[in-house]
Amino acid sequence: MVRTASASGTAGPTLAVVAREAGVSVPTASKVVNGREDVAPETRRRVTEALDRLGYVRRPRFDASKPPRLVDLVVHSLDSSRSGAVLRGVEEAAHEAGLDLVVSAALSRTRGGRPQRGWLDKLTVRGSAGALFNLAELTTSQYAWLEQHRIPFVMIDPVVEPPPEVMSVGSADWQGGLMATEHLLTLGHQRIAVITGPKRKMCSSARVAGYRSALASAGIAPPAEYVRDGGFDESVAHRRTHELLALPEPPTAVFVCSDRMALGVYRALAERGVRIPHDVSVVGFDDLPESRWTTPALTTMRQPLAEMAATALRMLVRMMDGERPEGARTELSTRLVQRASTASP
Repeated sequence: MVRTASASGTAGPTLAVVAREAGVSVPTASKVVNGREDVAPETRRRVTEALDRLGYVRRPRFDASKPPRLVDLVVHSLDSSRSGAVLRGVEEAAHEAGLDLVVSAALSRTRGGRPQRGWLDKLTVRGSAGALFNLAELTTSQYAWLEQHRIPFVMIDPVVEPPPEVMSVGSADWQGGLMATEHLLTLGHQRIAVITGPKRKMCSSARVAGYRSALASAGIAPPAEYVRDGGFDESVAHRRTHELLALPEPPTAVFVCSDRMALGVYRALAERGVRIPHDVSVVGFDDLPESRWTTPALTTMRQPLAEMAATALRMLVRMMDGERPEGARTELSTRLVQRASTASP
């Protein structure tokens, strides 16, 4: 059995000694040392504690004398304009920093935006120096895995609020919901409905909170049936719009918490013969390319997706260099892009 050398030059414990101390097999201890993901969290904890207690020196994953050259970007899908904006921002910032980029859709075909099992193994095999997660929700064990293997990472627009120490970049969603609703109030609307994303998603709940705050400031209490869950799904938003139009007193304006859902709203209004904005005004959120292609062009809140992604990459580079950026959460401002889908009631 080959022994490792400690920092003082003396022989360190073998992996067999570490395995015996942790009460596991040598292959299991080897999996933990080599960054394999297929180890139970409690087992990983015992092995890691044994490694630290015995002073086992791990070989570095890459040559520390050379600057890191590779970072991973994990996106929810590769077939959406939203992911395209994120990719563009990261790619440009990575080019400026002299980094190579690996892009994967490891969040696709999973529930809750969690990376597929085994993806973290590939991260260490590639020798990646850091990772960016877009629209992701990591498990407690995955957070622990990244920390134990000293891989810096940043969350871009995380699904749920990450642990306090995790770095993340997002947009001012509460402010965006507030401004979108205030725009409709300024036009004279009072019967304003909202079609939301999933309640558990941090960005969706913040946008709805901004909507409620704007109405409360105007002295308006929206009826419960004006708040409809669209799940960030175009077809669901289409159904919710039909439900709103069937109310005894339908809304004169709808704040839709994503541009993709707004497409479903447009379709439902057209099927009912309701004109935009003459009969109903519509405001979206994101400012995706689709918002400019609709007829009429969609008034929406611009979420700076490319800027968010570039900011996250620059933050990651600082962490790879050993720095710790101030503040775990960075928010970029949103702004109203007024087009042709809103008018006075």
